[in-house]
Amino acid sequence: MTTNMTANMTVTNNATKLVCAIFPALFACSLSAAAQQPMLAASTSPSPQQIKLDVVVDTKSGQPVTTLGQQDFTILDNKSSRPITSFKVVTGAQEPVSVILFIDAVNTPYELVASMRSATENFLKRNDGALANPTAIAVLTDSGVQLPSTFSANGMALSDDLEHREIGLRQITRSSQWGAGDRLTISIKALHQLTFFASRLPGRKIILWISPGFPLASGPEYSTLSSKAEQEIFGDVIYFSTELRQNKITLYNIDPVGTSQSTLSANYYQNFVKGVAKYDDAQLADLSIQVLSEQTGGLDLISDNDVSSMIQKCLLDAASWYEISFDPPPPDKPNEYHRIEVKLARPGLIARTRNGYYSNPTGFEPPH
Repeated sequence: MTTNMTANMTVTNNATKLVCAIFPALFACSLSAAAQQPMLAASTSPSPQQIKLDVVVDTKSGQPVTTLGQQDFTILDNKSSRPITSFKVVTGAQEPVSVILFIDAVNTPYELVASMRSATENFLKRNDGALANPTAIAVLTDSGVQLPSTFSANGMALSDDLEHREIGLRQITRSSQWGAGDRLTISIKALHQLTFFASRLPGRKIILWISPGFPLASGPEYSTLSSKAEQEIFGDVIYFSTELRQNKITLYNIDPVGTSQSTLSANYYQNFVKGVAKYDDAQLADLSIQVLSEQTGGLDLISDNDVSSMIQKCLLDAASWYEISFDPPPPDKPNEYHRIEVKLARPGLIARTRNGYYSNPTGFEPPH
């Protein structure tokens, strides 16, 4: 998989181009050496024919349900039922699950960075540091993303590593428009790099992005996007949808701001989770970590001051899940968006999985 993935990747500056399109009056858009740090472009090859889903089923109270059979599931593709071609219940002991704790010090208020790190350390030290899955730590600072160097089930060692990292310093002002543009550039670039890094790992991958999320930069005040900017955003939307699905990567967003944050503000991303069918509907919020988390079947956790417990809640999904496959209908055109729904025969249960895919994803910028 690594060879094919590398062959289909290229370096691009889409993050900088997009931010320049949104914030042209705020800073010069010439590509400096810092702006041209590697970021991965979309794959040019079509996705495999079969669609594979990792499905988590919970009760309404959030308790996992692992006793269902194939007859309890119905898969809808654009509202049409599709036959299930394979079905099995999988546990973390049967298939490797890698966990990445992503500490976002760029988009988190400065006064919360220390407590966010402390809460993450508290999670790592639970049960005398015995972690259920190989875990690694990645950090995002103003200078870019620090990717993991190793995975370990020793939470004590990981906690010690995190404690000694310099992640509190900041040059970007969070509240300024200039800062919003800079943070957006850094965040989208980091998301590309992190996706590519995780794609090379075996089995299922769970990424917990601990942050309020990067600027959504969408809505009526951003309604003057150029056609080129919309196409570039749409290309990244298709890239993330395809690469996260094909490589079994599930994103989760843990918001450390807690109960002090406005619920209306925290839930604004929900206006964008349904998926984008055409490029002229694309907005930068379609690339937000909150939207991508929900679209991959992960969780967006807000209004809770206990970051350690929120991490633990997300990782319940790694204990056991349903692996379900189906053959999609043939596409009528390139980049055709398909909405996925999973219906359950038993009432009172909630299924979480990817909510869509792009059939025949083509037409991206060629490698250079």
